[in-house]
Amino acid sequence: MNKPIIATKLPLVGTTIFTVMSSMATEYKAINLSQGFPDFPVSEELISLVNKYMKLGYNQYAPMMGVKELREAISEKTLKLYNVNYHPDSEITVTSGGTEALFAAITAIVKAGDEVIVFEPAYDSYIPAIELNGGIPVCISLKYPDYKIDWNEVRNNISLKTKLIIINTPHNPTGAVLSENDLKELTNIVQNTNIFLIGDEVYEHIIFDSLKHHSLMTVPELQQRSFIISSFGKTFHVTGWKTGYCVAPKQLTTEFRKIHQFLTFSTFTPLQYALAEFLKNPDNYNGVPAFYEKKRNTFLESIKSSKFTFVPSKGSYFQNLCYSAISDEPDTDIAIRLTKEIGVASVPISVFYKDKTDEKILRFCFAKEDETLLKAGEKLSKL
Repeated sequence: MNKPIIATKLPLVGTTIFTVMSSMATEYKAINLSQGFPDFPVSEELISLVNKYMKLGYNQYAPMMGVKELREAISEKTLKLYNVNYHPDSEITVTSGGTEALFAAITAIVKAGDEVIVFEPAYDSYIPAIELNGGIPVCISLKYPDYKIDWNEVRNNISLKTKLIIINTPHNPTGAVLSENDLKELTNIVQNTNIFLIGDEVYEHIIFDSLKHHSLMTVPELQQRSFIISSFGKTFHVTGWKTGYCVAPKQLTTEFRKIHQFLTFSTFTPLQYALAEFLKNPDNYNGVPAFYEKKRNTFLESIKSSKFTFVPSKGSYFQNLCYSAISDEPDTDIAIRLTKEIGVASVPISVFYKDKTDEKILRFCFAKEDETLLKAGEKLSKL
């Protein structure tokens, strides 16, 4: 009997590195600094609010675009932080995580043959989403240690087929952040073109050393062509709740929602009401940068006697460490060895490059209890 054979749409894609390294961490009882999730408690107030709205009966489907109260809270927050007004009814959509929002935005824009500029190392969902929609990723490599964008290289890669540029700031996996000058360079490139932008800004509140988050929405020329995506999971340490949102001008949001409604349609209802109430207190998000900066500093202090070298992360909750003074092993090999032999799991940066560029860098997540970070630092310092 003949069996149907699937012709894969993503021949180069396997199980994500996050799943692989987290599984290995569990198997070898290693400290898991690979996957980006916190190991400390969530706000009791926020948990109580979710329970409150469950008990009040808010347990059925939410509106496709998100509950009104949360969209209004997002609009108010965005106006306070960036002095930009997005209409809650027509320009804000609540999504089931940032990754869903990324897929919906890419799908709304990219058609067969369109080129999309991606800066590598890049979050691993970008290229599969582009390719599933028939697009062509045009990868521009960012180099260790500062991972700055070479805007002349961007200009050289713009073509008549360029449809979209994906910007990620603060950047995963490098911790780099865009400057005001970066936004000026980007504006000069896209003005008078039909190029769209996606601003992956899920770490907008996790930025350090008194730096400012320069959102694409703060420049009118960029705002009018941008889908800007954020994540409550990152901001409020609830990655398992998979709740994010996308803000975009009305005409972009219209197309975004056409895709969103057939992906998840709506997002967990009582959580949306809880977040709407939680956002009423700006301290709940304004205190996030200092909280994570302390975590970063604790981790870096714990490895100061090690042979790793580094540039302190400027944003996100990831820290890259260079191990070139320790070993010349491929980064995938040493990541596996550290998990098995040292008891600390990380992610090799080469997996974030399409061509697997190996600069002897590992990514560590410091969204952990201080005790966890200190134990990991002690183990890593023995190398």
